[in-house]
Amino acid sequence: MDPITLTTDRLRLRNFVPDDIDAVYEICQDPAIRRWTTVPDPYTRPDAEFFVNRLVPDGWRDDNSYAFAVEPLAGGPLLASIALTSRGVGIWEVGFWLDAAHRGQGYMTEAVRAVAHWAFTGLGCVRLVWHAEVGNAGSRAVAERVGFALEGVQRAGLANKGTLRDGWVASLLPSDFGLPSPVPYLPAREEPAQA
Repeated sequence: MDPITLTTDRLRLRNFVPDDIDAVYEICQDPAIRRWTTVPDPYTRPDAEFFVNRLVPDGWRDDNSYAFAVEPLAGGPLLASIALTSRGVGIWEVGFWLDAAHRGQGYMTEAVRAVAHWAFTGLGCVRLVWHAEVGNAGSRAVAERVGFALEGVQRAGLANKGTLRDGWVASLLPSDFGLPSPVPYLPAREEPAQA
């Protein structure tokens, strides 16, 4: 698939370009990004070059990962990265990081909503998954504001920098956005408690 651009009231989600390498490198010096995400630690300029020049275009070309650079709609600095990664037929996972200088302004929530809507309407997504290591309260707050339903904790559910870690998992379905699903969904019925 060729890269596309998504817009929201305040944001443009576009393809990464070589001019983003310096900003990606600088933003990923943030200890919180290196701690809570799977970016390399330490994060080097060659890591940023590899991300922008290889990982992102390869994902779009292979139709298995779609990464977007997030910037203000009116123009301005790179704010964030957000990506969808295939996890099986109709199942996608969302992941993101946000520049520390721009946290607390609702940008990530806005970007995740836009990407989720595109996943449901453009990719045939039937289940969008969010994972984060237990304790990553900022990421969880974004997921909850978007409407992800927390499903629980997976013991040793995330691999990060050579260590298995417990992870929160949540999901979002097309119906959570008032959209039809390409595949019918029959939720489990709760059985009445027996005495």
